[in-house]
Amino acid sequence: MNDVTTFVEFIDQWAWIGWLVLIAAFLVIEMLSLDFTFLMLSFGAAVGLITDLVGIPVWAQVIIAAAAAGLFILFIRPPLLRRLHRGEDPTKSNVDALIDLRGLAQQEITQVSGQVKLSNGDTWTARTASPVAIPAGAAIAVTAIHGATAIVRPVND
Repeated sequence: MNDVTTFVEFIDQWAWIGWLVLIAAFLVIEMLSLDFTFLMLSFGAAVGLITDLVGIPVWAQVIIAAAAAGLFILFIRPPLLRRLHRGEDPTKSNVDALIDLRGLAQQEITQVSGQVKLSNGDTWTARTASPVAIPAGAAIAVTAIHGATAIVRPVND
């Protein structure tokens, strides 16, 4: 029993170092992820450090730190993410910009092969998702991109 109390006293005496290590680890992970989740966990660990400095028992420190981290994730992280993405350009780019883009079939398009000229001027190899072939000269719309191949469907405008 004496060894157990000595161990508990040791943990209680040096818990502040554990909190500092957690804060540092969470901040390093946050710098790699940039998602604000680990930043909120480091804030929770900072609350745990403060509770240790006040003299609260270790078991209560852990509970308070976990509760604080949970509250930070639920209530502080969402507004931070909204603020971060507020000035973001809503224009689609790259492959996302090609979805629903119209064009014309330059060759017959089957599930195996075909070619289309899109309204942005690009020429792509193409396939249909359905077994029905699209004749050359027909209007098409891009539904997906798989590698360098546009998956298209016929359009009836």
